[in-house]
Amino acid sequence: MKGIGLSELMRSRRFLPLFLTQFFGALNDNLFKNALLVMIVSASIAMATEVNTVVNLAAGLFILPFFLFSALAGQLADKYEKSRIIRYIKLAEIFIMLLGAAAFLAGSLWLLLAVLFLMGTQSAFFGPVKYAILPQHLAEDELLAGNARVGMGTFVAILLGTIAGSLIGGSSHVVWLAGVAVLAIAVVGWLSSREIPPAEPRASAFELDWNAPRISWQLVKLAAEKRTVFLAILGISWFWMLGASYLTQMPNFTVTVLKGEPGVIALVLSAFTVGVAIGSMLCGRLSGPRVEIGLVPLGSLGLSVLGIDLYFAAEAYQSETVLGSLAFLAGGDGWRVLLDIFLLGLFGGLYIVPLYAMVQARTAPDKRARIIGSNNILNALFMVLASVLGILFLGVAGFSIAELFLTLALMNIAVALFIFLQVPEFTMRFLVWLMGHSLYRVDHHGLEQIPLRGPAIIVCNHVSYIDALLLAGAVRRPIRFIMYKPIYELPVLNFIFRTGGAIPICSPKEDAQAYQQAMDSIAEALDQGQLLCLFPEGKLTHDGEIDIFRQGIERILERNPVPVVPMALRGLWQSFFSRSNGGAFRRPFRPGWRRVAVVAGTPVMAQLAKAAHLQALVADLRGDGR
Repeated sequence: MKGIGLSELMRSRRFLPLFLTQFFGALNDNLFKNALLVMIVSASIAMATEVNTVVNLAAGLFILPFFLFSALAGQLADKYEKSRIIRYIKLAEIFIMLLGAAAFLAGSLWLLLAVLFLMGTQSAFFGPVKYAILPQHLAEDELLAGNARVGMGTFVAILLGTIAGSLIGGSSHVVWLAGVAVLAIAVVGWLSSREIPPAEPRASAFELDWNAPRISWQLVKLAAEKRTVFLAILGISWFWMLGASYLTQMPNFTVTVLKGEPGVIALVLSAFTVGVAIGSMLCGRLSGPRVEIGLVPLGSLGLSVLGIDLYFAAEAYQSETVLGSLAFLAGGDGWRVLLDIFLLGLFGGLYIVPLYAMVQARTAPDKRARIIGSNNILNALFMVLASVLGILFLGVAGFSIAELFLTLALMNIAVALFIFLQVPEFTMRFLVWLMGHSLYRVDHHGLEQIPLRGPAIIVCNHVSYIDALLLAGAVRRPIRFIMYKPIYELPVLNFIFRTGGAIPICSPKEDAQAYQQAMDSIAEALDQGQLLCLFPEGKLTHDGEIDIFRQGIERILERNPVPVVPMALRGLWQSFFSRSNGGAFRRPFRPGWRRVAVVAGTPVMAQLAKAAHLQALVADLRGDGR
């Protein structure tokens, strides 16, 4: 299915009603939650326990249902028609908000906390069906943009809910304002849900399992079957732990450290949510039509750097009196804090959107909702952990809130290193994205002809030392490169090649055992349905022309007759990394080095894929663009 333009997508019935339903749901959750948190930290509601404990308890109660019910929610979304499920969920929200309005009128903290738990419950059932319905209604080239817009809309709703909730929570008319607002928004969300088109079930035959602990564990094991998807889910869960920690502590941080009134609470929380919304949109623009997971390391780096600077900004902040919004902004010291919080959100958006799109794109359609359900289980577990850490660090260990923020930033460095070492594809994509947006401007042609799944081999001309990086960044699927063994064994670089799954090879004359081991590894990879890449010239070009293709490709195909995709690199001969003008790495500012192209041709059946024929096809694809 081919996508339509982004403006048309936003007006399309297959996207707009879902977008609005999600928007009003997130708006309501955050209005209620922030009104309650401001009432707690400003002591406008009676309570018998310490503020930090109640704040973290409230955050934990909202998240706990995601841990308890996401497994069942994922099953329901796979088994039944999705638009009908959404309508039932939004109808339940109206009744929950009726109870919420009564709780505000009664002024009961514990009843309000119970309503917060129920709100988390209906959101837990909405999450899997929301993300599972998107790939059914959107074309593949619309998926990243759709996710980015859902992320943007969600965080705009969080922003508005945060502002409204913070202001309402600090108002003398909080009881009536909060009750009427949450009920009205719930009704509008239900009306929006009625326009969502049907999305038929993808796994209607399986039986529901009502044993929550058992099915939760089974869903986590289901997600773990595909390692890259599972690690992406862990990355998402870690982000939500960070986000929950920041959003939960911000009201009290604003009151105790920044000396701000409720208006300043709204301002600080808004800076974070605006940042995430802008980061989500920026991610879509920087990625283009494909899922660009290379932005994940950039986002993670920003989260750590800005988290550390937020600690120092808080330590340097000075105020002796309680400040309103204008006084806070006029003071000067608050701007650094606001900028750090805004940029934390922005880099968070760059981090989270590609991970969500990656999970959707690399999950089988008949398992997608259940995988997203397992994602929500782990998200909830990490967010409950955020509440526990808040209670332990702030209540037991006696940390300041700024010290908690510093601890989270340092922990993020360790988590990022673990994930990126486990999945080097993230780091490789980041390097490629960085080159494609600085050293080079890379055009792609015909890449849709590369099979999205199943075994295949790419053959390409070899022009520069970064050919593999450019191909890895251009092709949507992960690629394992077949490379010359002496280069594979170079110190330092060997770690990169090994973690990237490269297969070292040499001629039988050089090392017969190593050659046979390489051929066995190639056959095993193809049997597993992987995509491999071979440079049949066996060396970098010395003159910019394509050298003779060696016959190793034919021996591979005799054992594994798989399709061969001819590809060509254009415009790299005059680049810094090629052997032109006296050798690689000389004369960095060469004319014509910025515009390059990656071109793919029609796959060739194994029986026709002779070395000479493949060489001619690659030469035609390259044309005159050396």
